[in-house]
Amino acid sequence: MRALIAGGGIGGLSTAIALRLRGWDVSVFEQAPALTEMGAGLQISPNGWHVLEALGVSEHLRQTLFEPDAIEMRLGVSGRQVFSLQMKGYAAQRWGAPYVHVHRADLVDALAARLTELTPGAVQTGQGVSGYDPDGSIQFEDGSRVSGDLVVGADGLHSVVRHQMLGPDKPRYTGNIAWRAVVPMDALDHPPPPTACVWVGDKRHAVTTRLRAGTLANFVGMVEEPEPAPEGWRIEGSRDDAMAAFADWNPTIAGLIAAAPLLNRWALFDRAPLPRWHDGQVTLLGDAAHPMLPSMAQGAVQALEDAWTLATVLDSAASVEAGLQRYFDQRIDRTARIQAGSAANARIFHKATPIGSVGFYGPMALGARVAPGLIHARQDWVYRHDVTQTT
Repeated sequence: MRALIAGGGIGGLSTAIALRLRGWDVSVFEQAPALTEMGAGLQISPNGWHVLEALGVSEHLRQTLFEPDAIEMRLGVSGRQVFSLQMKGYAAQRWGAPYVHVHRADLVDALAARLTELTPGAVQTGQGVSGYDPDGSIQFEDGSRVSGDLVVGADGLHSVVRHQMLGPDKPRYTGNIAWRAVVPMDALDHPPPPTACVWVGDKRHAVTTRLRAGTLANFVGMVEEPEPAPEGWRIEGSRDDAMAAFADWNPTIAGLIAAAPLLNRWALFDRAPLPRWHDGQVTLLGDAAHPMLPSMAQGAVQALEDAWTLATVLDSAASVEAGLQRYFDQRIDRTARIQAGSAANARIFHKATPIGSVGFYGPMALGARVAPGLIHARQDWVYRHDVTQTT
């Protein structure tokens, strides 16, 4: 059985590995001339780490990981801590795997290295997919075609595969733009804490993490803006605009923006849950199926869950089509719930008005101090879910 995978990102590469482990012949077709990723950090929660372990990828990452002491919330302007919940050590105890930070490029490199171990030459770059046939074949932009038994559209928010499958439509602008930067720690006078820290504010929030064994600081800042900006990971923004968006904020945030070698700015889009993810022997995966805001740090992790689930259900299905229906049935409710939760989190993080922040966040602070286990329990449905054991 041969799988043709459109997209050489996290979803496409992890799918190729999961299928190869089950005996499939796999080919990954990436439009870009090389497998490269922008400088950006990812939070891999325990439900994602289970998949990386099962794929045999975790050993390629251990030297570059950073395990945060806690997940915490701070007020963006004052820096006052709202709550802090232990994660280092505790995550593995409660959810069976650690909660870690990883550089996106390091994860792509690790996935590519693991796939090469299993099947050298599986990735072909400079191959833009232009369409598919439901029988499991794809066409390329140069007019050539390749036949297989399965096509996986892991080609992102603007998926060519989804466009053909479900018709032309536009993703919906969420009313938010985001800034991203990665800064060397030694360039900062006020480095971020060794945590996964969300800094809440009025119609904006920021997230700081550490990467590459703690040598880099990662910054993401989300700001409400009524007019959509161009969508794209690699669009460079103005430092003055970023500084203005977080004017008067804590020196940690201001320092990150000031010291960033590059600030990327992009508009955030998502989609309503799709009515189906497959057409014949063709299916969608990751952002092509369920793009979501980064406010639960689950975008990459849900692509990992997709990959493992898809490979597992196909392994026991009576046909590819039956397996793809089962894959959709197993994944749609969970991904839709996480899409909704990510949007809800963004609204929560943007409630820190000058007058109302104490009243809104005070109960959170009290709850975290009095009953931290109950706060952790709110994440059980996300972090405890292990597709490597339940699929």
